Amino acid sequence: MPHHHAGRDDVVDLAVIGAGINGLAVARDAAARGLRVVVVDRADVGAGTSSTSSRLIHGGLKYLERYDFTLVHESIRERHLLFRTAPHLVRDYPMLIPFYEGNSRPGALIRLGLVAFDAMAMTRGRGLSRGVSVRKVARRWPTLSRKGLRGAGLFHDAQVPWAERLCVELLLDAQRLGARVLTHTTVTGLIVEGDRISGLRAEDNRTGERTEIRAAVTVNAAGPWIDRILDGQVESRRLNGGTKGSHVIVDAFPGAPDTCIFFEAAADQRPIFVFPWQGRYVLGSTDITFEGDLDEVVASDAEIDYLLAETNRIFPDAGLTPADVLYSVAGVRPLPYTAGVSDNAKISRGHTVLNHEPAYSGLLTVIGGKLTTHRALAEDVTDEVLRVLGRRPRRCVTRERPFPGADTSDWKAFAQDFIRSSPLSGKQSRRLLTIYGVRARRVLELAAADPSLAEVVDQESGALAAEVVMAVRDEGAVTLGDILLRRILVGLGADMGLSAAPTCADVAVRHLGWDEARARAEVAGYEAELRRYRPRALATSTSSGSDRRIS
Repeated sequence: MPHHHAGRDDVVDLAVIGAGINGLAVARDAAARGLRVVVVDRADVGAGTSSTSSRLIHGGLKYLERYDFTLVHESIRERHLLFRTAPHLVRDYPMLIPFYEGNSRPGALIRLGLVAFDAMAMTRGRGLSRGVSVRKVARRWPTLSRKGLRGAGLFHDAQVPWAERLCVELLLDAQRLGARVLTHTTVTGLIVEGDRISGLRAEDNRTGERTEIRAAVTVNAAGPWIDRILDGQVESRRLNGGTKGSHVIVDAFPGAPDTCIFFEAAADQRPIFVFPWQGRYVLGSTDITFEGDLDEVVASDAEIDYLLAETNRIFPDAGLTPADVLYSVAGVRPLPYTAGVSDNAKISRGHTVLNHEPAYSGLLTVIGGKLTTHRALAEDVTDEVLRVLGRRPRRCVTRERPFPGADTSDWKAFAQDFIRSSPLSGKQSRRLLTIYGVRARRVLELAAADPSLAEVVDQESGALAAEVVMAVRDEGAVTLGDILLRRILVGLGADMGLSAAPTCADVAVRHLGWDEARARAEVAGYEAELRRYRPRALATSTSSGSDRRIS
């Protein structure tokens, strides 16, 4: 698409602040309905909350506890749609829910919940839940603690191992539909004209170039940062009351289960998970009130200890210690601010679209939202945008529209054919399919056209140099962090891509026009970006004599 340089009198229909999963989904839906859209984010797509989730596409079993049937229904429907529109990214994911004596939720209640859930899911379920006897648990999950075990329920849900890729594909599709997405561009303010918001001002983080984007409607989709966007310009009550959720990533441990285990923590009765993920395990997550700096969200020692202790309790052979933690991931859920709440689990996980009129027309703020329901949220926001613009309603197409990586009439047949005909190892081919879907063909084309791009840049994953080039050329990556953490995903391996980083930067020097100084700066910038994950690999390595241990 030719880049359209906006002149003074050039007004787009919609400016979206925030390129997380919700902002991107809004851009995609609005562009599909014929609106001219610009999205601005100070970082990369999905670099905020979207990349810190539990990577579940879930029907929302937990929400039955709050009788939030609307949200459960919406979650089940959205999960069902994602299996059809993004089959390369979303997979079936059974979960075992063990009931122990002394749990705050009696097993009978959870069984009842599963029955209600199945009834609500009906034809959209992934297989019926079922009760599992103590004897059967002991046989099938022998390493699970039997102390006080009263039975279990087996429940079918879904996982999106690479949530980052949902964001990348929403970006690709939004751009294909004509939206412009400006990443690494900071919104410096809204354009306030009396009681009207007429767009935003922004500054390119790298060049310092300032731009004004005039828009008929502006959507504040900055997740937990929504209040900061309004601060000092738009009078509003506090809107975000996000809670912090932390996860730890460990290698397989003694007695590690092959199924996700969803259990009640002894310390605070919160439901937490032990998830199998990409050959490793994610333990999570915490749910604590957070009033700190949103740009410095790091899993605390106390949270890490809590997750390890609860896992060790339910898997007595595990013996996990802080030294086993490869890295941790912490984020702030974009929940609505709720004063005086005693239990964070009671804060609604639904979403609302706030129209700031009559005080300010032309401004909408998105409160809440979660990975699973991003499409439904975008449909609601776009409906409201059309209303504000005074346009006649136009049909939303995202329920049927496949993600770019699933753009084939028969995904299973494509995948089998790709593995059969690919020159790579089976492991490498399967990895490419689960990251890029049908777009994996493009990786092979690049590697075939230039043999130097067929080189492996990361031993652990088998990722190719061609992927680094594709990340920048086709997928909007700018920095080394964008490439490693949110495109080729080597950054989520055991050492967080620290060993692959110089190799990947070198590929960018040879093929993408970086110079040596830029490559060095990118590697240093990447290490700085990793600090908030507290990676074990960074704590143990020291470079140029400086002590890099993370306090």
